Amino acid sequence: MAWNDEREKLRAELCTLLMRVSAIKFGTFTLAGGKLSPYYVDLRVVPSFPDAYRVTCGAFSETITHDVGLARFNRISGIPTAGIPFASVVAFQMKKPFLYVRKDVKTHGRERMVEGILLPGDKVLVLDDLITTGGSLINAAKAIRAEGGVVNDAVVLIDREEGGKEALAKAGIRLHSLTRMSEVAKILLKTGTLSPDQYKSIAKQIRAG
Repeated sequence: MAWNDEREKLRAELCTLLMRVSAIKFGTFTLAGGKLSPYYVDLRVVPSFPDAYRVTCGAFSETITHDVGLARFNRISGIPTAGIPFASVVAFQMKKPFLYVRKDVKTHGRERMVEGILLPGDKVLVLDDLITTGGSLINAAKAIRAEGGVVNDAVVLIDREEGGKEALAKAGIRLHSLTRMSEVAKILLKTGTLSPDQYKSIAKQIRAG
């Protein structure tokens, strides 16, 4: 099966799974940056559902293989906290060394932001669950670069299309995503999971971003 066809199939399967485990919710939510949103994607619940977890990690691996290319990196780093459980499994599946970036510098021991073995010049793929403004990914890339790593690519499951891709580009990082929120909304509208009003609210949120 061609990757474009496989990607479309994976998108549809993931949308169904994410709704089934209540990883996508609709209402009024305050995001980490203080912005209001008519929907919320919480992929932190996915590892609690083995079937959804397996499919999600597989989707990450396929996206990395086809969109990034295995030659562009030699280590995978998870972004705290939602990206870490996905990055660890994907790194194991792809036989790549795993790292993760801490939220804060340790005040004891090595006092490092990056946990794991990182050598100068190592090309690191940063992985997170989704992207909104790109702040978490950019901060992680800065920490990795400060310790000698090279970050050229980032991968997420869902791009919320609110400026994150553009922010990463300015930081010299290319974003790869399995799907965008506009595509998720179209799939859910088509299956009747999303009402026309909810769809319009999401479209408005994306345009405002």
